[in-house]
Amino acid sequence: MNLRPAGAALAALILAACATAAPEPRHGPHPGPHRGGPPSPFPAEPRPPVPPPERTLPLADLPGWASEDHVAALDAFRQTCGVSRDLRLAAICRSARAIGPLDRTHAREFFEASFRAEPSPPAGVLTAYFAPVYEARRRPDAEFSAPVRPKPADLKVVDAGLFDPGQAGRPGAAFDPGSGPLLPYPDRAAIEATTPDRALAWMRPEELFFLQIQGSGVLTFEDGRRMKALYAANNGRPFVGVANLMRDRGLLARDNTSGEAIRAWLAAHRGPEADEIMRANPRYAFFSLAPDDGRQPVGAANTPLPAGRAIAVDPAYHALGDVFWVDAEAPLLAGAFPTYRRLVAALDTGGAIKGDVRADLYLGLGPAAGAEAGRVRHALRLYRLVPKP
Repeated sequence: MNLRPAGAALAALILAACATAAPEPRHGPHPGPHRGGPPSPFPAEPRPPVPPPERTLPLADLPGWASEDHVAALDAFRQTCGVSRDLRLAAICRSARAIGPLDRTHAREFFEASFRAEPSPPAGVLTAYFAPVYEARRRPDAEFSAPVRPKPADLKVVDAGLFDPGQAGRPGAAFDPGSGPLLPYPDRAAIEATTPDRALAWMRPEELFFLQIQGSGVLTFEDGRRMKALYAANNGRPFVGVANLMRDRGLLARDNTSGEAIRAWLAAHRGPEADEIMRANPRYAFFSLAPDDGRQPVGAANTPLPAGRAIAVDPAYHALGDVFWVDAEAPLLAGAFPTYRRLVAALDTGGAIKGDVRADLYLGLGPAAGAEAGRVRHALRLYRLVPKP
């Protein structure tokens, strides 16, 4: 998400894993949260072939469509529809922005007159991510001991195929020793073993870990000043979720590997025990700081993410700006909402968001959004909304 590091994801919760041995997500800015990182300098990968879609269907046949808040959906669509490069969608966007306020009935009719739904293959996964708000300090102490590091001068963004031909075309990171060939950038453990030349702020270690996974957030300092922590780069290492590891070691119950549970365990075991768990994820994100303007973070599409109406997707399968109906049910984590059914736009990417039927739902800013995001791991069916001829 480029709210999560795009190289970071996410996500979402990227730490939240299911109670089975299925792969975990990771939504760094999704990076860019993450989620908000710069656009990739590398050409987009060709979309893999997919089976022919099923017939399209009217929106009225979508599961949960009648219960949608169509006014809120139209407001979000108006805010973000300019992202798409699809000429037909651009025409619908102009129409949506030209008309005045609509009531629920007419907002619903607008969508139904403009789109049909194209089902995806079944058996996908929905997770969620958020923009956290964490305490920070200007100087380190026993509790706030983890430095928020800026992008190092010796980190060069390269094609990941330089070190792994299977990753050609994706952004990677290299260490520039000043002479000789470029080398893979060090992993989390090696970076944390060094004293930073400069720290933008100091955080609790487990909260910095989560900030790196989400890709961006807000830091509140002891004098009350708030600053946005914006994704700047990552070390190019693969994201490895820790939830399955903690479940398999018996550190957390099988149905309680939510982000909230993981962070609580890491805080209660701060020190060597927690460090060992966190270092199982070799990816490390770097940040910059900017004044907090109170707005939602910006995703890979370079537009603010409307809470509850934006998803991170795999850009190998979906274009930024595509519009979808999310149909997610059968949660695997305790305390989760039973279903998520709503209209959303693809506005972000994330390092662990891979595949055609894979989405990471952005839920907003702060602890309430974080508590909800950490419990989202649902069976997903996606429907792409395609403009009518």
